[in-house]
Amino acid sequence: MDAAPVSAVIPCYRCASTIGRAVSSIAAQTRPPAEVILVDDGSGDGTLQRLRALAASYAPGWIRVVALPENRGAADARNAGWADATQPYLAFLDADDAWHPRKIELQYGYMAAHPEVALCAHRHEVLAAPEVPDRPVGEVSVERVSKASLLLSNNFFAPTMMMLKRELPQRFLAGRRHVDDHLLWMQIVCARHSLVRLSPKLAYTYKRPFGEGGLSGQLWVMQKSELANYWILRNEGAIGFAAAAGLSVWSLAKFVRRLALAGLRRRRAIE
Repeated sequence: MDAAPVSAVIPCYRCASTIGRAVSSIAAQTRPPAEVILVDDGSGDGTLQRLRALAASYAPGWIRVVALPENRGAADARNAGWADATQPYLAFLDADDAWHPRKIELQYGYMAAHPEVALCAHRHEVLAAPEVPDRPVGEVSVERVSKASLLLSNNFFAPTMMMLKRELPQRFLAGRRHVDDHLLWMQIVCARHSLVRLSPKLAYTYKRPFGEGGLSGQLWVMQKSELANYWILRNEGAIGFAAAAGLSVWSLAKFVRRLALAGLRRRRAIE
């Protein structure tokens, strides 16, 4: 099929061991994106060289590498890729995740047929083995995600699951290293844009959303960022004081539950 008018953006920080799998899953799409943008976030090891070698191994010009001079975090790296993108739609992928082969075909196909939708997500699967399975998608259903449900819970644990319109004026919060994705989705929906979720599992992640390595392992730091998000929305006038306070209490209750689940997993691992 012809390339979809989509820019795939991957923030890369010391990801030489996983970026090949991520890019391979993009190249294996039944309808590949028109371009892939790899943003080296000041890795300072051999990642940048790996990205350039990877770009040279595909069709000329399909992959572009953007090198940031210093490590700024995934939010800034995604914004840099966003600024460099040329296509009307953006699809984000984390360097240690992968896409189902039909992700772009189905997600872009839906957004092209429904131009009123600004954000489109889908479900994902957590895998233990480093494989990228090509499982049947089955029947596709669509769920509209309300502002209230998005404020109460971030069901999209990584930008890997999201496609959006490049023309949107919002951006990931510069300098933010945790929960920047949820803040952006809330800001976009609070600006009265539509968000939908497709039913198929069109992405694969290789660690649980909390309690394991990487940024997701820093539970309290993430919790503070989540709380800050609600007050940013309050300061922007997107929600009221009572809503921000109530959501903060709800968020803290969820945090206690996360701690309990993380502790339970650790005990099971020891046993």
